[in-house]
Amino acid sequence: MKRFSPYSILLLLLGILVYTGFSNKLRADEEMRAFPADPVSQVINAVPIDHDFTFVGERVPLENFDVLERLDRELIINTYRHSSTLQILKNSRRYFPVVERILKEQGIPEDFKYLMVAESAFQNATSPVGAKGFWQFMKSAAKEMGLEVNKEIDERYNLEKATLAAAKYLRQNFDRFGSWTLAAASYNIGPTRLKSEMKKQEESSFFDLNLNSETSRYLFRILAFKEILSNPEKFGYYLGPEDFYQPLDQFYLVEVDTTIPSLAKFAHEHGTTYRMLKLYNPWLKSSRLPDKSRRKYYIKIPK
Repeated sequence: MKRFSPYSILLLLLGILVYTGFSNKLRADEEMRAFPADPVSQVINAVPIDHDFTFVGERVPLENFDVLERLDRELIINTYRHSSTLQILKNSRRYFPVVERILKEQGIPEDFKYLMVAESAFQNATSPVGAKGFWQFMKSAAKEMGLEVNKEIDERYNLEKATLAAAKYLRQNFDRFGSWTLAAASYNIGPTRLKSEMKKQEESSFFDLNLNSETSRYLFRILAFKEILSNPEKFGYYLGPEDFYQPLDQFYLVEVDTTIPSLAKFAHEHGTTYRMLKLYNPWLKSSRLPDKSRRKYYIKIPK
């Protein structure tokens, strides 16, 4: 009887394994050709631009292909950014009533509420360059518009005061440029820089200016939010009344003109929690409220 060496047996086993693996791969390839994988189950449509667009009554020249494509880009991005856009829709009924009232009182067109959405998406966020709050004021601009900003207090986070400051700033820029679209653009790029670019390029319309990428997109982001939030079902967002976050309007005001050593104790003394006090008054940055100057503050206490 012929004997096989261990080495020969090992080579034989390896050959069998290689052959088996190759045969299995061929069989798998044949099965995939016979039964192709199902496509991902989704429907992605182009966003229709089937009507004229305006911003505060100023017509958007969609006959200009560049303008049309810039608007199309922002509509696509914000239509299919599902979680973010859905959260914006949910927050709209919480914050828009406050913003709409103040804009109306200050004679600022309601379309500018969508500028706030484009700035912050209803988040008291901090930008990479340090802008804060719903209206994304830089510290210097906030102080120029009368907002208090220090270690304990940041009124950029006070929705009412920040909206009032934004309204005054927008009015200044409208008076300077004579156009609401340019007033909106100047909110992003700054009025001095915008004026310089207009002079250098010899253009008077936002839509004809060649600006930095962020500002070039800015007004179109505002228009996209206006369109989507005004017609959510058209873009596939279906919310019932119970889906929206409710306004934080059930509160009373407590006038304070002295130092509060502990906001936690202050909250408990008024029948609420530190957490609720902060939710209703995000402008209170610290755990205390120093007030050496005896300035009057009005703190919301949830009912």
